[in-house]
Amino acid sequence: MSTLYLVSTPIGNLGDMTHRAVSTLGAVSRVLAEDTRHSRVLMQRYDIATPLVSLHEHNEASRLETVIGWLDEGQDLALVSDAGTPLVSDPGARLVAAASQRGHRVVPVPGASAVLAALTASGLAPEPFTFFGFVERSGASRRTRLEEIAASRYTVVLFEAPNRLLRLLEDLVAACGETRFASVSRELTKVHEETTRGTLAELAAYYGEREVRGEIAVVVSGAEPVAPELEADDAARTLAAALLARGERPSAVARELAERLSLSRNRAYELVQALAKQEGESV
Repeated sequence: MSTLYLVSTPIGNLGDMTHRAVSTLGAVSRVLAEDTRHSRVLMQRYDIATPLVSLHEHNEASRLETVIGWLDEGQDLALVSDAGTPLVSDPGARLVAAASQRGHRVVPVPGASAVLAALTASGLAPEPFTFFGFVERSGASRRTRLEEIAASRYTVVLFEAPNRLLRLLEDLVAACGETRFASVSRELTKVHEETTRGTLAELAAYYGEREVRGEIAVVVSGAEPVAPELEADDAARTLAAALLARGERPSAVARELAERLSLSRNRAYELVQALAKQEGESV
């Protein structure tokens, strides 16, 4: 049984490499890298001579059999991404699943994480949180994702490319409202590291006037919980609208709301009267 190591690498500052990561990369037979040119710089910095083999989103499926074959032969391997923890918005999921199913050990070697760095620097509640990675670029899937972010009670962490940051912030304003708090972190751990905090509207205005460079992590605060009485009112309005549309008299609808939803009779009549007035009726 061989071992596939998932080795976290620095997200910018090469000084963030761990001793364990250096020793692991030096001990395995091969290092599978998202971009061998990028990883070679890191390997040279720490005098690691292990051969590099490319494994990225475009060749992971076709190279899978070869890599599993190396593991079957008894070779220990390491997987690295360009930065941070492998598989997090990076390739490698197919390989990990295949190696596990084949009975090989999969061992994480923890290290730098852009997700946690941005989350802890945001000034927002660090837990619970949801990580969505990169938001879909267009279409119904993007709209659905933005709706999920808007409805989330948890802090949300996102990744974005610098040239698409402003559009993301503007879409978040439309989905979540102008006053939802958020932060934008860029160039984390690097010389020009910056974390900007404010409302979504403020952040959209700020980055609308600036050229943005570097990798981006956006953290959005969770939605405020809806008061139970407001949720009850929403349920009552939905039921009342359905009953009125069916031809029920407003007075009968109000009585049914009071009985089925445990509303006070006065509150039930107020809700139905408001809906009935829209239809030109009276209770």
